[in-house]
Amino acid sequence: MQDLPPDLPRLRTLETWLAHTLDRVRQQIAAVERQETEQRRGEQARPPEPDWLIEQGLSGRAAVYVHVGGCGMAGKRSRGVERDQALRALAEGVDACTHCRPDSELGFIDG
Repeated sequence: MQDLPPDLPRLRTLETWLAHTLDRVRQQIAAVERQETEQRRGEQARPPEPDWLIEQGLSGRAAVYVHVGGCGMAGKRSRGVERDQALRALAEGVDACTHCRPDSELGFIDG
């Protein structure tokens, strides 16, 4: 059983369609390769994750939680801080995240 047409005009039409389809596939491959390259470049250029985070309240002023960097519970209003700032915040009464326990990581003993 033959699945190709027997005459030249239809074979040429099929050839044209296949060439066009192959060109579209190659264009899509190139586009995906560009996206992946750009994504890798972005990941490499991303700044390192901070070791400690302080999450601000709704007003943006008062700190409400201290987190270990990368904590999934840290809200969008979190900012990276240095170790001493995280310790100071805990000493001033800012709550430690109950999920990541920065007080334990910092060796902070309440009192």
